Amino acid sequence: MSENQNLLAEQRRALILDEVRRRGGVRVNELTRKLNVSDMTIRRDLDALARQGVIEKVHGGAVPVVEASTHEPGFEAKSTLEPTAKEDIARAAAAMAVPGSAIALSGGTTTYALARHLLDVPDLTVVTNSVRVADVFHAAQRPGGSGGRPGAATVVLTGGVRTPSDSLVGPVADRAIAQLHFDVLFLGVHGISVEAGLSTPNLAEAETNRRFVSSARRVVVVADHTKWGTVGLSSFASLDEVSTLVTDAGLPAAARAEIEERLPGLLVAGRGDEGVGP
Repeated sequence: MSENQNLLAEQRRALILDEVRRRGGVRVNELTRKLNVSDMTIRRDLDALARQGVIEKVHGGAVPVVEASTHEPGFEAKSTLEPTAKEDIARAAAAMAVPGSAIALSGGTTTYALARHLLDVPDLTVVTNSVRVADVFHAAQRPGGSGGRPGAATVVLTGGVRTPSDSLVGPVADRAIAQLHFDVLFLGVHGISVEAGLSTPNLAEAETNRRFVSSARRVVVVADHTKWGTVGLSSFASLDEVSTLVTDAGLPAAARAEIEERLPGLLVAGRGDEGVGP
């Protein structure tokens, strides 16, 4: 961990979280020395991470929160996590959408943010299994809003059984997706790791995501830095099926290097949007 007084709060907290997960726990006095900041700054950072539910504060330091691999937070709960990172990722990913193309958006709060940025891309055909994502496009087409504009997206909602994150999954969704073909899939994930690939705590959602991946020419994963190293109950794709990962500047350097070795493309959104590969 670099000793840098000028680290932004989000970067510093990402480094702290990485250290907690890697070592299984840290002490406040260790973090003050390594990050060259005050005891009070570290305690505020730990408070912020604890509010996000990713660490647990203990006397003198913090330990990681170990969630069950089947735990699936609801949409509203996930919306409060890493909002700045998600906006940066959404803005960068939207620039990858080609006017007139057929795209798919999976469920999730990051793809929901992306949908808002895609409203200005003309003549898209959008297939989604997210009720929230579909609502973004439908609201934009209603009279009185920005609706009725030329080149508005055509939206196909797959149908299916609703999950806690407002995604539609199951046999109905799977059959609909299997009959379609997309130029690019923008995919939100619960977790991403070298060993498990892309994963989710919901078995039915895993199968629906497999159908999405197999129907897409390119797979673009949109995931903030906290998703790296997280593993859900069911894996649905390996890293070699991913074309590009769009993430945020909070991703530690060691994780970036690991990803760059395994993926054709990595785009780090924010602060100038750094990227490698396609």
